[in-house]
Order: sequence, then C-alpha cells, then structure tokens
Amino acid sequence: MFTLKLSGIETNYQNTRIVQLIDSLEPGGAERMAVNYANGLSNKIAFSGLIATRKEGVLKEQIEKVVQYSFLNKKNNYDVRAFFKLRTFCIKHKVQFIHAHSSSFFWAVLVKLTYPKVKVVWHDHYGNSEFLNERSSGVLSIFSYFFSNIFAVNEQLTKWSVNKLNCDKVSYLPNFVIEEDILSNASTELLGKEDKRIVLLANLRPQKNHFFLLKIAENIVQKYPDWTFHLIGKDFQDEYSSQLKQKINELNLHTNLFLYGTKEDISNILKQSTIGILTSKSEGLPVALLEYGIHGLPVISTTVGEIPKIIKNNDNGILVEVDDISKFVSSLSTLIEDNNLRVTLGGNLKVTIENHYTDNAVFKKYFSLINGN
Repeated sequence: MFTLKLSGIETNYQNTRIVQLIDSLEPGGAERMAVNYANGLSNKIAFSGLIATRKEGVLKEQIEKVVQYSFLNKKNNYDVRAFFKLRTFCIKHKVQFIHAHSSSFFWAVLVKLTYPKVKVVWHDHYGNSEFLNERSSGVLSIFSYFFSNIFAVNEQLTKWSVNKLNCDKVSYLPNFVIEEDILSNASTELLGKEDKRIVLLANLRPQKNHFFLLKIAENIVQKYPDWTFHLIGKDFQDEYSSQLKQKINELNLHTNLFLYGTKEDISNILKQSTIGILTSKSEGLPVALLEYGIHGLPVISTTVGEIPKIIKNNDNGILVEVDDISKFVSSLSTLIEDNNLRVTLGGNLKVTIENHYTDNAVFKKYFSLINGN
C-alpha cells in the first residue's frame, strides 16, 4: 500500500488503477520508461498494467510478473480487432488512467471516446527537443483536448506543449530509474581490457551523434591504445548504420570499438564498464544517463536537453558542447589518467540519481499531478 503525504493530508492511492500504453517493447527511452512505470507502480496501487500495441521486444522480459501485460499486435491504425482488445482490457480491469507514451496517444483517446470514464495521460518523450521548431503538432493538437494531463521529460518539451497543445495541465516530470529493473541475467561479456572500457548506451540514430564519437575514439586510441569503446543499442540496419560501420573500418577502429546491438542485460554491461559517455546532438532526459549514475560510473556528456540539470560540471560529471572534439578528448583523457577523479565523479552522480531520479522521488509528484493536487 502506498500512502503519500501532501500538505499535511495523507492521500491513499491503493485503489488507483493505471495502464501504460506503448507502441513497442524495443529498447528506447520511452519504452524503458513505460516498463519502469508499470513495474514501479505495481506494489503501490491496486492495478498496474502495460500494453504494447504494435511490436514486442527484449524489454518484455523486464516486466514484473505482477504487472498485467497484453500485446495487441496492431497491424495498422484501423485494426478494429486490436482496438476492441484494448478497450476490453480497460473495462475488464476497471482502468482509471491510460498513461500513453509517445505516439500511443491516438488509440488512448479513441478508447476514451467510447469509454468516457477513463482519463488519458500523455507522456512526451520526444528526443529531438533541440529542434522543436521542426516539430509539427498536427493531429496531436486536436487529440490533446482529451488529455487530462501532459507530462514532458524536459522543460523545453513542457513549454512546447503549453504553447502548441490544448491541455490545461502540462508538467515536467523527470525520467527515473529502478535499479532492480535493470538487473538481468548476465549474458554479455564485453571485449577489451577490464577497467579500460568506455560505454555508450544509444540506439544507432542520427541524433545520438555516433560520428562525433568516432572522431573522439580516433584520438583516444592513439594516446591510449589499450582503452576500448563499447556501443550498446539497436542497429536499424539502415543507411546511418551502414555509413557508421564503413567509417569504423576506414579509421581502422575495429580492434578498439565494438558494436553489440540490442542488449537486455544493461546492469551487467555497466558493471563491466569504466566510463559512460553521451555524445548526442539532442536529448530529452536520457535514461542512459540515469543508468550510468545508479551504477556509479563517471560520465562525460554533451550539454543537451535536461542533462545540464543533472550533471554539475566537475562535481558529478563533465559537460562538453556538442561537436567540441578537443574538449571531449581532453576531458576523457583526464578521466582515463585519474582514477580518483573517476571514483569521485561517479560516486557524486550516484547520489544525485538516488536522491532525485528514482521511482519513489518521482511518484510523489506523479500521483499529485494525475489527481489534480
């Protein structure tokens, strides 16, 4: 039972019934957060569910057994069978809130139109928050009339929703990490030497700026040939991926830089890692940073999204401007050479994450917002 104290009044949420709605369970920030919410709420409320609409994936294995899970296997936006399966699920389990992540808002609203008592909470995980001028509100603007709340993973997205959408309740709600959720069966063995591994958790997408990483790696392996880079994330087998692999070969980095693709055992991987990095051009609030932090890794990151609100330069991490190769290389060199600094920065970041970006810290605000307090 979860009891939350607000303004001296104890509010009991043991009867609350919430389902998370997400398009797929492939590894990604929105997908990880949908699973985190479902798992984290499972011992705090009466009913916690999770529905994947279009595709399953490796994150399915991380869903706690107490979470009611369903897969719609939606073929298209007009899949009547899948829609009624979703609606039936909500009615059967007396769902009060559909917490729709990213593009899954469409069907959440359709359920509300046919089952009015349910409330729709939309969670915006948009990753290109540095380029919001290019984002179209389109259908989202119309559907937002039916949202009871909008949550955004950074302040830029919060302002965008306030200005572009039609919902009175828009709030910044940070991502969070549940340490138990990222503990998985240990199966991945990283290549390279122990205590000399640099890890990047990022799907192979342009916004993650892997070509910037290659320039960094090219400089680092010349100075420190026994250090290695380990890239964990989905390979979409597209042009970006092809060009990236070609560049790795051209730079002769194949003995110091390794691509692993999608992996489930993130905790096991991070325990084998020495330094965590983020090279993105744009971010919301990357779950990767929270995972680095909860494992006590020292971090170097670009100054995008909410990252500067988490990392205080030279206190619990190091910040570098996007595409500043010289600064990134010099900062990484410093960490490589100074083990005491690595321990200090990693320990300080762990404290930051534990205090502000775990489930209990975020859920107090979450319950207050969805209940209109």
